[in-house]
Amino acid sequence: MFSRLCLSALLALGVLSPLHAATTEGQLAEQQLRHIATYFPGRMAGSPAEMLNADYLQQQFQQWGYESNKRDFTARYRYKSLDGRVSDRSAIATSVIAARAGEVPQQIVILAQADTWLPLSDSDRQKNRGGLTLQGVDDNASGVAVMLELAERLQSTPLHYSLRFVALSGSMLHGEEDYLARMKPEEKKNTLLVIKLNDLLVGNRLWFNSGTNTPEPVARQTRDRALVLARSAHISAATLGKAVKNEPAVETFDKAGIPLLSVRAANWDKKGHRVHTSNAHFPQGSCQQQASCDNLAWIDRWLPGRITHRTRDSVKILLPLIRELANPQPEA
Repeated sequence: MFSRLCLSALLALGVLSPLHAATTEGQLAEQQLRHIATYFPGRMAGSPAEMLNADYLQQQFQQWGYESNKRDFTARYRYKSLDGRVSDRSAIATSVIAARAGEVPQQIVILAQADTWLPLSDSDRQKNRGGLTLQGVDDNASGVAVMLELAERLQSTPLHYSLRFVALSGSMLHGEEDYLARMKPEEKKNTLLVIKLNDLLVGNRLWFNSGTNTPEPVARQTRDRALVLARSAHISAATLGKAVKNEPAVETFDKAGIPLLSVRAANWDKKGHRVHTSNAHFPQGSCQQQASCDNLAWIDRWLPGRITHRTRDSVKILLPLIRELANPQPEA
């Protein structure tokens, strides 16, 4: 109800208006990232900002000719007060799904977390974790924005395999489990690959990791091919091979036996351990959940040019990769 009441006013203000068409790779993604972070901070599951962000994302997909719909689910969680009391709470999370049909029903899914951190305790609120002021630039306007540019650039590409774009909410509240549970057995069988885009900015380089259960031939076509594309474009990228242990969200699709490619920027060593950086403003190579640093002003100041470069690099790698995967060439 709130979303519908505000929609006309936001259209008048230009908040939900289409952004200018981009010419260079990554340009639209950067525009989208800055727009989402500026107009929809605190887009926690069940919040007005999350609902308005969902309206905006659906409008973007529809203007490019995708079949798009919003999907709600009830996310239940436990909240801990300072006095130690724990109470059950719930939120209605809203995801946005857009699709283009290919020649066959098999599909490739591009997925990004659309919501920001929802405080789970009074301690979270005191530490400014999540909340209404969190812009969520790195986590995860970056992934959603790159996904949007990919959708825009692929809107008229002939497709053998279908494409599905998922801006998922309730990610910290079992959103992936809900999405997977709603997939019919035939749809799971027809899902050739899930590409997850999360936290693409702050980490020192892009990492392309396969799911533990992803067949090696698929890993070579996806993970290894992404690295080849990165090298040809002189982009710093790396892999740990199979999905790393400190990516718990990876496990949802992986455990279901769906091939997976996880894409994120991180500060890892070759064994997947997080390493400190020389940048005192991002010592852990991350600013997840922190309103004080996961915002445009902080990232632009202490990582100047990073948003421009990383959105460009992500699109330069992922766009040709998805085009190849969606239209495989017959072997000679």
